[in-house]
Amino acid sequence: RERAVKKTAFVVLVWVAVFALAVGSSAVMAAAGPVKLGLGHITSIAKSKDLAVDGKGKVVPPMAQVDSAIAAVAFDAKGRVVKVNLDSAQSKISFNKDFTVANDLTAKGLTKVELGDGYGMRKASGIGKEWNEQIAELEKWMTGKTVAEIKALKVKQRDAGHPAVPDVPELTSVVTITVQDYIAAVEKAWENAVSVAAGGEKLGLGHEVSIASSKPAAAQVDTTLAATLYDKDGRVVGVIIDVIQSKVPFDTKTAKVTADRNAEIKSKKELGDAYGMIRASSIKKEWHEQAAELEKWMVGKTAKDIQALKVREKDAHHVAVPDVPELTSRVTMTVESFLAAVGESYSNAR
Repeated sequence: RERAVKKTAFVVLVWVAVFALAVGSSAVMAAAGPVKLGLGHITSIAKSKDLAVDGKGKVVPPMAQVDSAIAAVAFDAKGRVVKVNLDSAQSKISFNKDFTVANDLTAKGLTKVELGDGYGMRKASGIGKEWNEQIAELEKWMTGKTVAEIKALKVKQRDAGHPAVPDVPELTSVVTITVQDYIAAVEKAWENAVSVAAGGEKLGLGHEVSIASSKPAAAQVDTTLAATLYDKDGRVVGVIIDVIQSKVPFDTKTAKVTADRNAEIKSKKELGDAYGMIRASSIKKEWHEQAAELEKWMVGKTAKDIQALKVREKDAHHVAVPDVPELTSRVTMTVESFLAAVGESYSNAR
């Protein structure tokens, strides 16, 4: 009987251990799932150029350049990166002698990931890798790490244009681009991260880049962003939308940029009440408040549901204002670029 009791006790202990391991494993898996979603960017107009004359005496017209390093990031309960999508929107706007815009204002802006091999880094790369391939390696390296660990990445200055190239064995042969802005964008994503419902499995980053609002001697780039987390059924468990509105004005007499090239460029969400929409708003809601209402409406819906939102044209500048009871008193801005960005985020979600 004593032997039987011991055997029974042993069996019970084994089952307890198995159960504990199973619970522990489930807890680890739960902790590893996304609980927060963040969207960050670092935007600069520093590479914009005044009118100049090159070494051969040829006049080089003024040019506005807006560079945005973008990061959509899903974090777990311990602040580790579960998923990360990085990209870069580089927009160049040239001017004619009379300061009219030389670019096609209707052309769709493409990011470096969208350009793929068309970006043309491979032929100049010492490792034979295109930009999108290198950024994919950086994303892979970031996954599983906290923001503090990512910021601690050892880097080196290769030249003036590459002040922060990775200098760790696992990256030196796969990433030769300078990475400081992408690390800073991930940090921003962490700082503004919002809680999301459980079940997020795929992360998408969508964008719409437009120069259509540019005018003579005044370049403008509007970059609409959507970071979206989807569940296994393709329903939104979390979404952040934002717009970076970058302006580069020129003095037509001196042909020089009049904006501070080194000033921080904030998105509409970052500007908050300072954006100033509330003064012209019939519902007395600021841009970030209206964006929050639209995000709330999107949660639980599929990308197809979101694209099907009923809209109406209010005027020439507001061609797609929500026309459904749950939004008409909360969102009066035009939303076509947000819907398109979310649709794109679903297409590239991974």
